Amino acid sequence: MTVPAFFVTATGTDIGKTFVTSGLVRRLRAKGIAATALKPVVSGIDLEDAASLAASDPAQLLTAMGRPVTPAEVARISPHRYAAPLSPDMAAAREGRPLDVDGMIEWCREKAAFAAAPLFVEGVGGAMVPLDDSRTVLDWMAALDLPLLLVTGSYLGTLSHTLTALDVLARRGLRVAAIAVSATPGATVPMAETLITLARFAPGIPLTAIPRVERVDEADAAFDALLAALGL
Repeated sequence: MTVPAFFVTATGTDIGKTFVTSGLVRRLRAKGIAATALKPVVSGIDLEDAASLAASDPAQLLTAMGRPVTPAEVARISPHRYAAPLSPDMAAAREGRPLDVDGMIEWCREKAAFAAAPLFVEGVGGAMVPLDDSRTVLDWMAALDLPLLLVTGSYLGTLSHTLTALDVLARRGLRVAAIAVSATPGATVPMAETLITLARFAPGIPLTAIPRVERVDEADAAFDALLAALGL
């Protein structure tokens, strides 16, 4: 039996990838399914700084998996880390440590091949963020060829950003399994109208609205709906 694995990407940075990924993992684990998440490359993190570590994306994922937030645990799910909060190519240039893209891709393949429960591979930034001098997250996704979960926002302008991303992904032959519309704080556009328009232009792709809430359990119903859309 093949264990499902998904690549989580987004239309931009700080859209809500980690919030969505951790929510899915948390809900699966609440149902007794030992789902895992990886954040293979992350920028803006310093393992020697307690505040940076606690506020990091890997920390959110580890918490969702019920694992301790320690430098060693972060290294297990995020082997490629940079201190500067920049795109990986820029952060790597600052530190003089180029990202081993091929090695990262192979690492992801091995993790997916040996996963015993649903696996989520979370990308970095948006779908076209540069990884090195010639490759972007899009190339990473194409190499893995996993079904995608596209996370987008509800801000003014998200329609163009989302449809542009869908067009680019389709041109590379990548399959979007579902779209999660993560509520943007302070958004001036009603979520319902955003969903209606996206559904019109992206027929056949399940859409789920994910509210941004103070308590994570307040979004349980939304995450359960997204899991159903992913067939989990």
